[in-house]
Amino acid sequence: MKIYITRKIPESGINKLKEKGYEIDINPEDKVLSKEELLEALKQKPYDAVLCLLTDKIDGEVFDAAPNAKIFANYAVGYNNIDLDAAREKGVMIGNTPGVLTETVAEYTFTLLLAIAHRVVEADKFTRAGKYEGWAPMLLLGTDLSNKTLGIVGLGRIGSRVASHAVKGFGMKVLYYDVKRNEDFEKEYGAEFRESVEGVMKDADFVSVHVPLLESTKRLINKERFAAMKPTAFFVNTSRGQVVDENALVEALKSKTIKGAAIDVYENEPELAPGLAELDNVIITPHIASATEETRSKMSDLAAENVIAALEGGTPPHLVK
Repeated sequence: MKIYITRKIPESGINKLKEKGYEIDINPEDKVLSKEELLEALKQKPYDAVLCLLTDKIDGEVFDAAPNAKIFANYAVGYNNIDLDAAREKGVMIGNTPGVLTETVAEYTFTLLLAIAHRVVEADKFTRAGKYEGWAPMLLLGTDLSNKTLGIVGLGRIGSRVASHAVKGFGMKVLYYDVKRNEDFEKEYGAEFRESVEGVMKDADFVSVHVPLLESTKRLINKERFAAMKPTAFFVNTSRGQVVDENALVEALKSKTIKGAAIDVYENEPELAPGLAELDNVIITPHIASATEETRSKMSDLAAENVIAALEGGTPPHLVK
C-alpha cells in the first residue's frame, strides 16, 4: 500500500503507518503545495491513500489524480477544504481528527482572552523597547475577566469548554448563541441563551467565536455585529478566519467601536487585512490554537488510524458523513 502525505506531520502517526508496512511518501518541502504541485505529486505513483491538511484544496481534479485512493484523511477537525460531493461521486472516504483539539484550543482561547484584556503583548513590547522606567499607578492598565460577561457564539465542544473555564475559573457570566439551545448546559453553568448573534454581542464584555465554517457562517461577524458590541468589549476568534469580515474588524478596532481583539485565524490566510498588523489593540497569532506537542501528535495518530482502517477494508473511526 502506498500513501502520500502532503506535508510533514508529527512522527507518531507516520510510525503507525510504517508499522503496517505501508510505503510512505512525504512532501519534502515544509510548505503548502500549490494545486499544480499536488496534482503532479499524486500522479507519480498509484497511491492507495492520501493524508492531507486543511491548507490543501481537495476537489474532483485532485481525486482524479489519485484514482486508487480509498481515503483522503484530513489532518484537521474541519474539512471545508474538501469537496464532499466530489468525494461521494468518486467513492472516496474522507476522514478527520475531531475531539483531540478541544482542551488545547479552549486553553489557547483563554490565553488570548487574558492576554488582550491585560495588555500582555503591549507590555512586552514596551519593556523590550526600554520604555519601562519603574512602577507607575497608571501604566498599561488592563481589564479584569473575573465577574465579567463572556459571550460564546457557537456552543460546540470547544465553545462549551471555554465557557466552563470562564465560569469555574473566573466566575464569569456566560451568554451564548447556537443554532440549537442546550438547556442542560444552561443549568450546569448558569448560562443564558440568546436568540441571535446580536443578542450575545450587545451584552457581552468578551465575545469568543467557535462556529464551523459553513456557507451560513461566512462573515457571520460583520460590521453591523461589531457595531452591536460595547465600546469596552473585546473580541476573540480561534475558529475559522472566514467567519469574520476582517476589514470590518480593522475598522472596528481603528474607530474604537470595540476596545480590542485577539485572533488566530484570518479571512485570507496567510495574508492579513490591510492595517491589521499596525494596530496596538489587537493580538495576532499564526493559526496555532491547537499547536501543542500532545495535540498535534494525537491528530497525527487519528489521521493514521483513519487511513489504516480504510486500507484494511474497515470503516475509519472518524469518517466524515
